[in-house]
Amino acid sequence: MSQGHAWVLGATGAIGRAAVGALARDGWEVTAASRGGGRAGEEVEGVRSVALDRDEEGALAGALGGGCDVLVDMVAFGGEHARQVAGLADRIGSAVVISSGAVYADGRGRSFDTQEEPDGFPRYPVPIPETQPTVPPGDASYGTRKVALERELLAAGDALPVTVLRAGAVHGPHCRTPRELYFVKRLLDGRKRRVLAYGGGSRFHPVHVSNVAELIRLAAARPGTRVLNAADPQAPSVAEIAAAIDGVLGRETETVPVDGAPPRAGVGDTPWSVPHPVVYDMAAAERELGYRPLTGYAASLPETVDWLAGQLAGRDWREAFPKMLRGYGENLFDYAAEDAWLERYDRGRR
Repeated sequence: MSQGHAWVLGATGAIGRAAVGALARDGWEVTAASRGGGRAGEEVEGVRSVALDRDEEGALAGALGGGCDVLVDMVAFGGEHARQVAGLADRIGSAVVISSGAVYADGRGRSFDTQEEPDGFPRYPVPIPETQPTVPPGDASYGTRKVALERELLAAGDALPVTVLRAGAVHGPHCRTPRELYFVKRLLDGRKRRVLAYGGGSRFHPVHVSNVAELIRLAAARPGTRVLNAADPQAPSVAEIAAAIDGVLGRETETVPVDGAPPRAGVGDTPWSVPHPVVYDMAAAERELGYRPLTGYAASLPETVDWLAGQLAGRDWREAFPKMLRGYGENLFDYAAEDAWLERYDRGRR
């Protein structure tokens, strides 16, 4: 028996692919919408792919036609997208919308937006509950736009039940900004040593795409207006992540821990390196949806590492992952800077 009709916006992204599969296997008839209209991951019966640019005026409303039972939105940013979705409430049974942990602020108003300022990185409670304050809504940053999105959608909750999922550091195959690339590429390039700022103890809570998809599946089956974190069962340290990737590739790497911040640009600054832990509380998702994670970080790594290695085969990392380049810059793999710093480090220990 069909669960109903599910529309997935952003269906060819990392989370979108996983969500399409999870919903289809659960008995939903799925329309997988993306700008390119390509196939959304694995071949699953009951999935129809369509090309759609949701920012083209009237395109989403026209494509929805008579509507759907649940709209899953991976690519909603800001109040404009919230109003677009809420304006179709008469044709949408419920919605599940991806937000981000970047919305949170600490007790002094610090957030990811202030992290470049002196003492600007937030000191969150461990773990962070959904009741933690957020940054103000607005158009100034990714985080403020996501808060604007959330608030406008939640305000429409009487007309449109919406589950907002605040995702952690997303990982898994097809991720356009795969943090694991930092260690995988180094190993494939034959690097024998790695420098880790903050002693390798940084914790920046990841979430595998299959775990987000499971939350989407559960929320689709239990419509309601709620905000939930989306994270893996563990929040490993940077050193633990590095060691786990070593294990997948069968390599041994010497770790050189550095107390405090990266000693210079391009040295020891991994995509997870933060001065204070960022760990999300998953108790509400367990309580409200009966959520149980499908995988843990280490267990999910072999598939991710294999996909990354395949993407890098015969290609420059900047070509393979242009969004990673835009987000982190050339310093991500500045081996010359690393080697120069390590040479000085070794001289100082003699």
